[in-house]
Amino acid sequence: MTENQMLAPAPTAEEQQQLDQLYKDFDAEHLIPLWTEIGDLMPMHPKPQAVPHVWRWNTLLPMARRAGDLVPVGRGGERRAISLANPGLGGRPYATPTLWAAIQYLGGHETAPEHRHSQNAFRFVVEGEGVWTVVNGDPVRMSRGDFLLTPGWNFHGHHNETDQPMAWIDGLDIPFVHYTDAAFFEFGTERVTDESTPDISRSERLWSNPGLRPLSGLDNTASSPIGAYRWEHTDRALREQLLLEDEGHPATVHQGHAAVRFVNPTTGGDVMPTIRAQFHRLRPGVRTPPTREVGSSVYQVFEGRGAIEVNGETHTVEKGDLVVVPSWAEWSLLAETQFDLFQFGDQPIMERLHLNRTYIEGTK
Repeated sequence: MTENQMLAPAPTAEEQQQLDQLYKDFDAEHLIPLWTEIGDLMPMHPKPQAVPHVWRWNTLLPMARRAGDLVPVGRGGERRAISLANPGLGGRPYATPTLWAAIQYLGGHETAPEHRHSQNAFRFVVEGEGVWTVVNGDPVRMSRGDFLLTPGWNFHGHHNETDQPMAWIDGLDIPFVHYTDAAFFEFGTERVTDESTPDISRSERLWSNPGLRPLSGLDNTASSPIGAYRWEHTDRALREQLLLEDEGHPATVHQGHAAVRFVNPTTGGDVMPTIRAQFHRLRPGVRTPPTREVGSSVYQVFEGRGAIEVNGETHTVEKGDLVVVPSWAEWSLLAETQFDLFQFGDQPIMERLHLNRTYIEGTK
């Protein structure tokens, strides 16, 4: 123990009386001394309040259906979205201190009216079809496996053109925007500005041609201009990585682990300034190396069965289940069958603030 770490002698009775008065005076002036808080404010490593947790799809979906029978969609509530509330965050409707995740449910022939907000948002579809999300007047089809963007301050609404309901997950940076007092919100039309149902949106027609950038869009944008990243492209990319691995070529993250990141074609960076989105495919029996990183993530199982081990606890998961991995928690993926997972996280925030740090077991 160094000299500075040695415990100070206990105060005398007179000194204790003076200290008590000092702390009362601090309280009266809304002051807090660092020496009473440093253990919480400056820990030796991150100590997140958020805890690892699993939400089961076979529980979420029936509850969303019940909400669909009882809760209307329209002005006031705006969306029939049920947020994942991390048990460690004191009842706040947040998956982590920076990420919001929810299951949204839209009944047959329902319309969620248009609005816009500062928060960046996306949708990921684990099953179903028949809904179009309209982003700044551009109707975007929603189908299984699709990853769809609604960057901040873009008007958006949804309309279901079928008799059947549909559910999907929403991801936003609501907690981060809330804590920074940066939020704005504005109502749009009572329905949607374009009720057509094209198979391919205008943004995809312009931007989703491999390796090609329109000369009409040479300015970089903060968020990706692509409205939807289609499952057939994601699936093909993952499949080809594993085929290349079979042929002896370097293509995968680790042996048997294919992965892709959704990117903004104008910058090559993340799809939105505050959210990273990736997709993983593991061969049966593969286990990824234990990893820690500053920043939190949410995983949803798209297909297959396996487990996520977080801080030494193994959570068996299957299609639709959602798992939150807090900052600096040790996590690993384990595949029982072919294991497909969608992941989103707050890593772009950490990287821009130079707070990012990653440790992968077995690497230097």
